[in-house]
Amino acid sequence: MAANGYAVTVYEKNSSPGGRARKFEAEGFTFDMGPSWYWMPNVFEKYFNTFGKTVSDYYDLVRLSPSYRVFFSKQDIWNIPSDKNELLDFFESKEKGSANKLAQFLKEGEYKYKVGVDELVYNPGLSIRELINLKLAKGVFKLHVFQSIRSYIKKYFKSPQLIQLLEFPVLFLGASPANTPALYSLMNYADMMLGTWYPRGGMYKIVEGMVKLAEEKGVQFVYNSTVQTMNLTSNKINSLSINGETVLTDYVVAGADYHHVEQELLPSTFRKYTEKYWQNRDLAPSSIIFYLGVNKRLDNLHHHNLFFDEDFNKHTEEIYKNPKWPSNPLFYVCCPSKTDNSVAPEGSENLFILIPVAAGLKDDEATRDKYFDLVMDRIEKLTGQNIREHIVYKRSYAHQNFSTDYNAYKGNAYGLANTLKQTANLKPSIVNKKVTNLFYTGQLTVPGPGVPPSLISGQVVANVLIKTEKNKETVNL
Repeated sequence: MAANGYAVTVYEKNSSPGGRARKFEAEGFTFDMGPSWYWMPNVFEKYFNTFGKTVSDYYDLVRLSPSYRVFFSKQDIWNIPSDKNELLDFFESKEKGSANKLAQFLKEGEYKYKVGVDELVYNPGLSIRELINLKLAKGVFKLHVFQSIRSYIKKYFKSPQLIQLLEFPVLFLGASPANTPALYSLMNYADMMLGTWYPRGGMYKIVEGMVKLAEEKGVQFVYNSTVQTMNLTSNKINSLSINGETVLTDYVVAGADYHHVEQELLPSTFRKYTEKYWQNRDLAPSSIIFYLGVNKRLDNLHHHNLFFDEDFNKHTEEIYKNPKWPSNPLFYVCCPSKTDNSVAPEGSENLFILIPVAAGLKDDEATRDKYFDLVMDRIEKLTGQNIREHIVYKRSYAHQNFSTDYNAYKGNAYGLANTLKQTANLKPSIVNKKVTNLFYTGQLTVPGPGVPPSLISGQVVANVLIKTEKNKETVNL
């Protein structure tokens, strides 16, 4: 917006930029608060290229090798190779004939990625015509939109562990593999071919880069600024009430939680969706997170670690089908100090532990303590070491925090589930036709949850706003 001549002010509820991608520091440790996987590097590069910049102007990327470690049991630990040929050999060692099948699987994933990420996700989702073009019409069956990713993967592989490995990105996309379109095998291509990366200094380096670029373009950032109401004249927002003061505005781009903006900041007559509509949405998971500072170096952990030593299907069912606190959840551990010495004191480790759980659950300290003990028991057992007595810093984060810090609907962490009925044009719209100067961006609208899609969402809504104003100017002329 600023690069196109608009005067832009960002009003941020919290004390620093980044939203879920904030950071905090404690006891010499630097913790990324939310996102920790850097996938789809071309999306970030494309963003900065738009302004004549490159990613390297703002942060230093390192490709992780191996990409990540998977614990199925103490005796069955997989390191997932970053090199394609090594990866094919690895699959072949686990299931005879699977190397050729993986090559075909990833080739199809590449096609989906090029169509889905390079083209479809940059559409605003405002018209069905966006989905009707010759290329898409010819390739619709190659996108496997009407097939679940679970059935699609099972056509290629028989090994339960290989299947689980290929299904895992979907768990963080926000739906069970049985209900997620096979289109999202593009995530496997992103994972295995485009690689898992890390910006030195942490994921917050992305935020710092974006803020620096924005400020270079004249954007102003105002922190600790809570938007309390939107004030309308006729069908147009004329001002916002922020921290008790009135701020005039020509346009509003809402990057806060969509449900919060619409159901709590807008007068009821101007809402596009009803509360019933939101109640009927399929939400992506929330999370319970533990940030730990450990005063010794740890063995048997890599930068990214997936603990798949329990029943994957049961856990997904307890998130999506019968939402409740999980009995024996899978979880993820990030140990960025394995790659980056700057995020922990010398001789120490920085741990980020995340358990995907259903949104809307009652969250209390007793529950957090229970799950902390559960995951620590398993980590210590599977890695063969004592960790708890070396913890010098601990902080937990779950539903209540997501709601308090981000006004997150039902304490969700990832937005809406990527089901077929909530894909592309079927997501909540970036425009509200009842309010002519209000636009939405972020993980609850197109293209969806995750850092790259949220980054794209901002670019999409900016283009729509600019085009909308130009059309008005043409009419006025």
